[in-house]
Amino acid sequence: MIKVILGDKGSGKTKRLIDMTNDALKQERGNIIFIDDDKRYMYDLHRDIRFVDASEYPSGYKCSAHEFLGFLCGMLSSNYDLTLIAVDAFKKLVKTDMFSDEMRDFFEQLDKLSERHSCDFVFSIGSVKEAVPEFISKYSID
Repeated sequence: MIKVILGDKGSGKTKRLIDMTNDALKQERGNIIFIDDDKRYMYDLHRDIRFVDASEYPSGYKCSAHEFLGFLCGMLSSNYDLTLIAVDAFKKLVKTDMFSDEMRDFFEQLDKLSERHSCDFVFSIGSVKEAVPEFISKYSID
């Protein structure tokens, strides 16, 4: 399953994502990863959640959607017990236009990965629902 938290800057997306990730730890049967563009929220997460600062990895920071998909696939292939990957600041990490075919392909492939590996994905995206294409907004949660 894919979930997307949409909203303008300062709307509480990151706080909500952190809360959802910490709450998932009480329910998930496997491992959880939280990906961000820096380390500022590392200590807001429970210690059992693996925090990843994507800026430390060339294929995880300021990259294309296809490169970021490869980054996520690497995580899934190295840990068969992953049940949730949360990604904050998606637009800062991935520099592909939201309306591009590459971004559409990213979400299609991610949906398949989620199903195949029983791993959920939650993204925070700094845009309002009306400013993203339908193939992203359909995953939006209120």
